[in-house]
Amino acid sequence: MKKILVIGGTGLLGRPVAEQLHEDGYDVRLLARDAPSVRSEFGGDYEVVAGDVTDTASLAAAMPDCDGVHISVGGQVDQISAENVARLAPSAGVERISYLSGSTVAEHNGWFPMVAQKLAAEKALVEGDTAYTILRPTWPMEQLPRFVVEGRATVIGEQTTPLHWFAADDLGRMVSAAYATDLAANKRLYVHGPEGLTMKQALERYCKAVRPDIESVGAIPLEAARAAAESTGNQVLGFMAEMMAYFDQAGELGDPAEANELLGAPTTTLDGWIAKQG
Repeated sequence: MKKILVIGGTGLLGRPVAEQLHEDGYDVRLLARDAPSVRSEFGGDYEVVAGDVTDTASLAAAMPDCDGVHISVGGQVDQISAENVARLAPSAGVERISYLSGSTVAEHNGWFPMVAQKLAAEKALVEGDTAYTILRPTWPMEQLPRFVVEGRATVIGEQTTPLHWFAADDLGRMVSAAYATDLAANKRLYVHGPEGLTMKQALERYCKAVRPDIESVGAIPLEAARAAAESTGNQVLGFMAEMMAYFDQAGELGDPAEANELLGAPTTTLDGWIAKQG
């Protein structure tokens, strides 16, 4: 494979994939709603085409002569992105689709809207006519700063399950490795980092090194967070409360052994990742 279209290449987990693919010698094409600003951001080594995953005409125009398509979008367009790519890929000559799912995506968790979308996205790829590689990662280390708001670091809910946090750069390497081997075709692969830490443990370690001004990591019970969100009309807090309630229940699923064997295990520890944050 020589050229990969990356959808979501400016995102937290999409950009490291695009950069690793480029470093490994692939031609990388980025689909972007604001193509001029993305061209300016990435430079001339990347091809940038204007388009949107929900606009099938622009998506179809971006796919010809691409050997692979990587999808890393999430949110409301997650499902439709996979469905549109799966439908258009055969006529465009795409040989492989890679898709970023999640470690808790399973039928018994389909009651949660985010998981229901990802299950439908995976279904579209599995039932399509193009080879796929579905990656199911756990929590990225890059999410930790988002739990620090207005000088406070806070965990919502109990969150007692140790999570095998991974670094986005390791994910980028694994996606690139997947395109280099046919053994990764038509696989669902779990991505776990090298060490298990609860959310509070990880956040405490992050704050100690990067935000020493924060003396301790606080915790808000789920019901208190829900009540505060309702009384203040804070939709972001309400969303986070429901998200954390889900992860309190879902924990962390999957065995990363096959992904580690095929693509090389993530090696970045949390301390190693923190050291790179400057």
